[in-house]
Amino acid sequence: MNSFSLSWSFLFGKYIIFRRGIGIDHTTDYFIMEKLDMIIARMWMWFLRVTRLQRLFSKKPNTISRKDTKKTDEIVVDSEMEDLFVERIRIENMELSIQNLISKITIQEPTFDRMIVVYRRASTNSKTDHGIYVKHFKNIPMADMELVLPEKRNPSLTPMDWVKFLISVVLGLVTLVSSLEMPQADIWVVIAVLSGLVGYCAKIYFTFQQNMATYQNLITKSMYDKQLDSGKGTLLHLCDDVIQQEVKEVIISYFILMEQGKLAINDLDLQCEELITEEFNERCNFEVEDAVKKLEKLGIVSRDSAGRICCVPLKRANEIIGTTTEELVMKAKQGPAA
Repeated sequence: MNSFSLSWSFLFGKYIIFRRGIGIDHTTDYFIMEKLDMIIARMWMWFLRVTRLQRLFSKKPNTISRKDTKKTDEIVVDSEMEDLFVERIRIENMELSIQNLISKITIQEPTFDRMIVVYRRASTNSKTDHGIYVKHFKNIPMADMELVLPEKRNPSLTPMDWVKFLISVVLGLVTLVSSLEMPQADIWVVIAVLSGLVGYCAKIYFTFQQNMATYQNLITKSMYDKQLDSGKGTLLHLCDDVIQQEVKEVIISYFILMEQGKLAINDLDLQCEELITEEFNERCNFEVEDAVKKLEKLGIVSRDSAGRICCVPLKRANEIIGTTTEELVMKAKQGPAA
């Protein structure tokens, strides 16, 4: 019990993500505004680099985060699945060309079939939260992983919004200065220019706030569609998955023994993994020891003097196992219907 005990204090303000299954999400469109934002962002970075102002805007944490992001651009899995590679195709990394700008492009993101997030909320001086939160999601794209976290960063103005804002400010200031330099500057013209400038800036701000509200609604709807369960429901779902996994291991092991006859445990392990690869095109590290122990506990396999494993015939195995709880439930359901 002591070896399993774990202090959860390290989770304050942190989170743990467990994921299973990798897929690919494709989206094809023109992405006009996104391409314009990308061009403006690259021009801005070029301007900062040429004027050597990049050092004023860059910080060391950003450099670290860029390195971390670069590492996460590739899906790394264990040695059993080294051949699996999913490339991220994003607009930010797109090559600038006339064809890419005027034609449809396809962006590609790896997705996680199932994802479980475990976290504890950060405590404050006035309030301490000792609860452990568990949430279960499905089909989460890698680019949207932040959406499953309890705290999300709100989006800022896009490069296109900044361009509109700066252009309006520059034009307004130029008009204002030119009107003030006139021999007989009309105060009403100055007020009109200032009012137009303030009004346009306010329009940009309120449009951004409206887009923020739409963004929050999309997040809420997306999380509602993608969240499978939370709290105890997630734990019960995990327990059910573990039971199903163990049952499948037992069935596969018994099937191989029934087809191949007596096998050493290493040969049984290899045969089970080959069966899964052939039938499902998936690789795994088959837990043969655990499966054999369960079969021995059921009394439907045995070992000979050489340590090889053999199974009893299928009919005899059914007699040994007897009627299962699931069969009793099924009969009870079929009884009233009959």
